Amino acid sequence: MVWAAMLLLLAGCADKTANVSSQKAGGLAPLAYTIYTDKTELFVELKPLVVGDISSFVPHLTILGEYFLPLTEGKVTVSLVIGENGIRNSADEASSPGIFRLALKPTKAGTGKLIFDIETKNYIDQIVIENIHVYPDENAALEVQTEHTEGNSDDISYLKEQAWKVDFANAPVKKQTFSNIIKTSGQILSAPGDETIITSEINGIITFVGNNNIPGKYINAGSILYKVKNSNLIENNVNTDLKLAEETLQTAKLNFDRSSELVKDKIISQNDFLQAKLQYDNAKTRLDQYKSSRKYYSANQSITSPKSGYIKEILVTQGELVTIGQPLATISQNKKLILQSNISQKYFSLLPSISSANFKTTSSEKIYSTDELKGKIISYGKSAAANAPFIPVTFEIDNVGKLIAGSVAEVFLKSFPIPNALLVPVTSLVEEQGNFFVYVQTEGEIFQKREVKLGATDGINVQILSGVSEGERVVTKGAFQIKLSTASGTLPAHGHEH
Repeated sequence: MVWAAMLLLLAGCADKTANVSSQKAGGLAPLAYTIYTDKTELFVELKPLVVGDISSFVPHLTILGEYFLPLTEGKVTVSLVIGENGIRNSADEASSPGIFRLALKPTKAGTGKLIFDIETKNYIDQIVIENIHVYPDENAALEVQTEHTEGNSDDISYLKEQAWKVDFANAPVKKQTFSNIIKTSGQILSAPGDETIITSEINGIITFVGNNNIPGKYINAGSILYKVKNSNLIENNVNTDLKLAEETLQTAKLNFDRSSELVKDKIISQNDFLQAKLQYDNAKTRLDQYKSSRKYYSANQSITSPKSGYIKEILVTQGELVTIGQPLATISQNKKLILQSNISQKYFSLLPSISSANFKTTSSEKIYSTDELKGKIISYGKSAAANAPFIPVTFEIDNVGKLIAGSVAEVFLKSFPIPNALLVPVTSLVEEQGNFFVYVQTEGEIFQKREVKLGATDGINVQILSGVSEGERVVTKGAFQIKLSTASGTLPAHGHEH
């Protein structure tokens, strides 16, 4: 019985030793951390720290901005601080874009924190990982190590090195005040008083001067656009008419003078006198008209722009015969524009709540805001015509130089506010057969594809009704590249050193 008990005890010790050896064979599972500041993203994987063991790790550092870029130049220092004691290690340059090689050899067990100090020529940042455990030996680390579990089957691996090569960014989903949106179409028009029509002051043949007669060209006030030269044929005709008018006036004057004497002696009636006076007045008026016409027909004229602006439209051709008052060109100052949209009558009750709008032209994907363009709503229709079931809504906006009058626009009218709306940029969306998806970053290099239900959109942001939660980081730029990578089947599981 004694020997049996000893054998059982030895067997138990052997089993325990075998279990620890098995854990050692598997090794310590790495820990992964992804931490954001307002300037930098840190993604690092490291094995649990053990006293006396050198722990090497390669933090991946990304500069945040409109696009996420690898940190390529700068100094990175990592410090392990436990209580009042600490050790540190620095890398003065990146081993490859975004990656810095660091190592620490702990000398004291306990719980502390890892501090990453980043110094670049453009900014300084600090990232802290709290509650870092340093174990007295590897067995102690293995005893508390949780069993490694496989990742979610929906997880998508997309490495930092891949993200750094494309236009990529992500952002946390936030609850914000949004606006109920009325999506419609519209048109950009010239503002009243912003345009001037240049006309001819004489009759004649028009000649273009220089290269000022090019649509879209900016010209200064006083610039010569045209010269108008009289037609010799017209001038000869006018001279003939002028001579006849002078002879008619002379005859009428002689008759009028004679009638003035005869009426005194009552040789002719008062009626005959008045008739002679009328003929004289008419002949005088006709002569004045011909003299004026001769002035206009016989003079050459340089036609200038009365104000600075852009040539919007040329209304004549080189060598054309123009007449007095004929429009020659349209000059637009292009400082103010009108954004006019039309909405269905079913939104009539919402008209008083509309105060601003976003819009984009069919020739560009850029979204403009009436608020940014110092826009204001100047009118909205109070009724609709029988043959036009839409109601106009009109804004006046500043022209930033990239908008062209006459352009067709897609308009997002902003109505009453929607509080606590979950918003993501429109660029986050990926459409597949009428369904919409976003990519959510769950870990540093792990993403999930989520189907989302959409609410209102203003062309820049879109309301998410379901599919993501507040605080989750959604890919805002580069979602399509992730989709292409998953479709190609070329995603590496561990394609770089961590």
